[in-house]
Amino acid sequence: MKDSTINKRKVYLRIMKYVKPYWRHLIGVLITTVFFSIFSGLSIYLTIPLLETLFQSEVQAQSERLPTAELTQKIQKETESFGFLSKIKKEFSDVLFSFTSQPSKKESLFRICLIIVMAFLLKGLFGYIQSYLMAFVEQGFIRDLRNETFEHLNKLSLKYFTNERIGNLISRITNDITMINTGISVSFVSLAKEPLLLIVFLVLALAISWQLTIISLVVMPFSLVIISWLGVKLYKQSYLLQDKMADLTSFLQEKFYGTKIVKAFNMEKKENENFFQLTNHFFRIILKIIRIREIAQPTTEFLSVIAGVLIIWYGGIQVLESHTLKASEFLGFLFIIFQIMPPIKELSKVTNRIQESTAAASRVFEVIDEPISIKNTLNPIPFTDFRKEIIFKNISFYYEKNHVNILSDVSLEVNKGEVIAVVGPSGAGKTTLVDLIPRFYDVTEGSITIDGNDIRNYDLKSLRKNIGIVTQDSILFNDTVRNNISYGIENAKIEDVIESAKAANAHDFIIKLPKGYDTFIGERGLRLSGGQRQRISIARALLKNPPIMIFDEATSALDSESEILVQEAIEHLMQNRTTFVIAHRLSTVRNATKIIVIDKGEIVQIGKHSQLISDTDGLYHRLYTLQFMVDEETS
Repeated sequence: MKDSTINKRKVYLRIMKYVKPYWRHLIGVLITTVFFSIFSGLSIYLTIPLLETLFQSEVQAQSERLPTAELTQKIQKETESFGFLSKIKKEFSDVLFSFTSQPSKKESLFRICLIIVMAFLLKGLFGYIQSYLMAFVEQGFIRDLRNETFEHLNKLSLKYFTNERIGNLISRITNDITMINTGISVSFVSLAKEPLLLIVFLVLALAISWQLTIISLVVMPFSLVIISWLGVKLYKQSYLLQDKMADLTSFLQEKFYGTKIVKAFNMEKKENENFFQLTNHFFRIILKIIRIREIAQPTTEFLSVIAGVLIIWYGGIQVLESHTLKASEFLGFLFIIFQIMPPIKELSKVTNRIQESTAAASRVFEVIDEPISIKNTLNPIPFTDFRKEIIFKNISFYYEKNHVNILSDVSLEVNKGEVIAVVGPSGAGKTTLVDLIPRFYDVTEGSITIDGNDIRNYDLKSLRKNIGIVTQDSILFNDTVRNNISYGIENAKIEDVIESAKAANAHDFIIKLPKGYDTFIGERGLRLSGGQRQRISIARALLKNPPIMIFDEATSALDSESEILVQEAIEHLMQNRTTFVIAHRLSTVRNATKIIVIDKGEIVQIGKHSQLISDTDGLYHRLYTLQFMVDEETS
């Protein structure tokens, strides 16, 4: 329990660090809060002279019923009890009286009303400025934390995204960070404004009657005990709620992406049931949180009512029997006490809101604290030109420790200008092998060198700048055709974009689109066919013009007509480049400089097509017979 409290405190303090850049705004918040509190108190206190002016005859009659000596003695006793406050009260009352006391009641009433209007005007003005400055801090905080989280995610390796649900990450960047904002708000508004309001109203209340004030405060200790107990429970439930929201986001993303499959297999009813189960679980958790959160307010309110009844009873006796309190002062005291209750209620929610935001922050900081495994060395070497060779030296790779290797003791030498075909059964490690070259992952054993330098010593950005990739699943963005082709290249000329599109056999269909190169292609490019998306991907790689190219089964998901067009584009792209091809099409394999056959993470055969096909007992011959014979017969 103690460790949990310490951890929550650390998380909360860490949240506060993100607010430091906005310290000027926060000072403004505090200053305006002080003035807001002062004018809030003044606007309520002015009801006392207002009541005295309106009911002056009754006040005078009351004073006449009380012997002067007795009245003086009681007032002296009050002054001795809280002399400092009584003195301030007297001086303030004298100043106020000198301004409002006029021969005509009408004139006095006018002046009092004028002061009340000014007090409320200034209260509203400072309240508005305080709200605006705080909103600036809150929204700036959300922006900064989201930016940092997204920036950090972009630095993580593909291994992290393999183990994490995308919906969970989206939920953390959106829902969780918004939830953290509630903690910022209460920390610098509720914890500043409400205590100040309490102090102002308590000072006024004490100045009127310290006995009544003490009675009104008996509710506080009981409220604090209840609130702290509820806060612990709320933290646990809030963390669980954010997890369930992530589950919900992941489910929606997955099912919307796979809508076609859901419909094809008549799984609508089953998926509805799965979704209902998630929402019901979410419903139960949020009701539990509301039950915990909302019980604090009625409990505090009930205790406040008990204190209020005692105040009315005791104050009524002072007015009606002992005559130590004026009727106008008693009514003013009640107005002040009623103003004390809202800050107390608001403060009763502070702990709960901080607990909720701390739980959400823990989830966000888990992402930010994820170590960056793929990064530059202290003094990275700029990769400016590929001149000679790429060497894989006894490399092994696994996704997690104590797991079976995806690649085991792989050694390979690739000379500049060679076309390397990588073939093998599904799950053999082909894609993982080529993903190691641009450092999407780092080898767990061995090394990969380019021109004699370990790729881990190269500047990561310059390394990837010299490597082009076209995958089976064309990755396009909801942007224009032009921006998708020029992605990653600043200030690309439209002439160069068109030239790349022509080389990729994409220009003819692009100019037929509604706005040509300025046409938006929709999310993941779904407004285009598979072959069109693939040719845009190839145009993007052509415009980048890298010396090293990787094709990961770039034509495997296309129809025959699209495959021919894409294959022609690939052949354009392969010219004068060192190329790695995870093979699908027979012609690419047959014309490769070298064919690498991988099985179970190991290279089992290396050679040209003619050499490997002659080995009838080899894996390549079996793959050729099973997968490539049809292509050869139809060619």
